[in-house]
Amino acid sequence: LCEGVIEQALAIFDSPPSTLIAYLGPAIGPSTFEVGSEVRDAFINKNSQAAAYFVRHNTKYLADLVGLAKLRLSTAGVTQTYSADVCTFSEPDYFSYRRDKQTGRMASLIWLKS
Repeated sequence: LCEGVIEQALAIFDSPPSTLIAYLGPAIGPSTFEVGSEVRDAFINKNSQAAAYFVRHNTKYLADLVGLAKLRLSTAGVTQTYSADVCTFSEPDYFSYRRDKQTGRMASLIWLKS
């Protein structure tokens, strides 16, 4: 995310970002996504507004991954963003490597009806 995956994806589309709608699926939540200062610093070095999405937690930080993604989308010009209000760490119906120490896969399907 920090290295520009959103911006790279937007560059592929043949439409201006302001005409796009972004949906962010389930992700680890802001009260459970613990990261080191190097992750926080990397995001802040890209955009100082990212500091608002990190909260000090003992010697580390809790990061709002969805908030950071929405910030990147907004900065890139996407004005319509939506997200699932689901924490994959807290909800056992979703895979979470951080919770289970085992990988799993999730998929979202999107289509237009004509």
